Amino acid sequence: MSDAAAGSALKDLARLEPLAFHDLAGWETDDHAAAFRAFLRSCRALEAASTELRPAQSPQANLLAVCREALKTPDTGKAEAKRFFETYFRPHAVVPHAGQGFLTGYYEPEFQGSRTPDATYRVPLLDRPQDLVTIAQGETLPGIEKGLQAARRAAHGYEPYPDRAAIENGALGTLARPIVYLSEPGEAFIIHVQGSARIRLTDGSVMRVAYAGRNGRPYTSIGRVLVQQGEMDLESMTLEKLMGWLKNHPEPAKALMRQNQSYIFFREAMELAPEDGPIGGAGHPLVPGRSLAVDRSLWAYGLPVWLDGQLPLTLDKAEPLRRLMIAQDTGSAIVGPARGDFFFGSGEEAGRRAGLLRHPVRFVVLQPKPRS
Repeated sequence: MSDAAAGSALKDLARLEPLAFHDLAGWETDDHAAAFRAFLRSCRALEAASTELRPAQSPQANLLAVCREALKTPDTGKAEAKRFFETYFRPHAVVPHAGQGFLTGYYEPEFQGSRTPDATYRVPLLDRPQDLVTIAQGETLPGIEKGLQAARRAAHGYEPYPDRAAIENGALGTLARPIVYLSEPGEAFIIHVQGSARIRLTDGSVMRVAYAGRNGRPYTSIGRVLVQQGEMDLESMTLEKLMGWLKNHPEPAKALMRQNQSYIFFREAMELAPEDGPIGGAGHPLVPGRSLAVDRSLWAYGLPVWLDGQLPLTLDKAEPLRRLMIAQDTGSAIVGPARGDFFFGSGEEAGRRAGLLRHPVRFVVLQPKPRS
């Protein structure tokens, strides 16, 4: 999609309302240096024209110019970082024409696994198949229904890629190699939703897996389906509760998970250090509490985004969320101009927090000022 088309699509969905920084409650007390360090990761990737894992809108020249300024002073304290954002950006509230801003959370799961299958570890994560063709955002291929984001290369041209049920039934044969095995189908499914994981192997080592592609089919939230079926209520649903249901109801769970036609392929991310976050859509490691997944059809990676809402601590307790985030990731369910996904980090506690976050949010994008 061209920049002009993306701008038109954004105008069709929301208006951008200019603000001043003093209009942002909590702006004065945020840790701007932490946001600046996350911003620098994006700037280094943009400056190097690094390959994006899931391509988003192209950054405008103004953002690239701001990045070049940021890279001149990488060791910036809180006051200097705050002044930098105020100097080079202007905040704009994103006001959707329909609905309101909405924020969810995600994390990097950690599970037990094995490189080889056995009686305990029998559920595979598959690598990217050789015949998978990813369709660029806003484009299509002959014979492929508009909206599908991948295709299968066949002798006569292209055909839709198999859905989750077909892949689980063996439709890919030897085209996709298992890279690791897990003990529960629900664990594999959660990794598909989150897009990355740490796997503690039977030899005591830790394997990192990263997103390597998807079958391009539409995403369906199984949590929402469970609520619609009356199995759970939205207010009390947590990730732990959902995973418990999947484990305790194996046959209904299998049918439920197959309602989500989307299927994710992975690779072993040997380049990641233990302290690194998983690799996001922008192609570099994410930063817990500062990386935000956005709708890549509308926004460029690297844009700072101010969030104003609530950050749940438990089902019935929350603290104010007033924080500067950086757009560094995307997701199949992250659709809309004021829709975000907050990256919490890795492990069980991050997963608990991520599973609680389903809240309205004020979404304010910091647009780079035009170059003089």
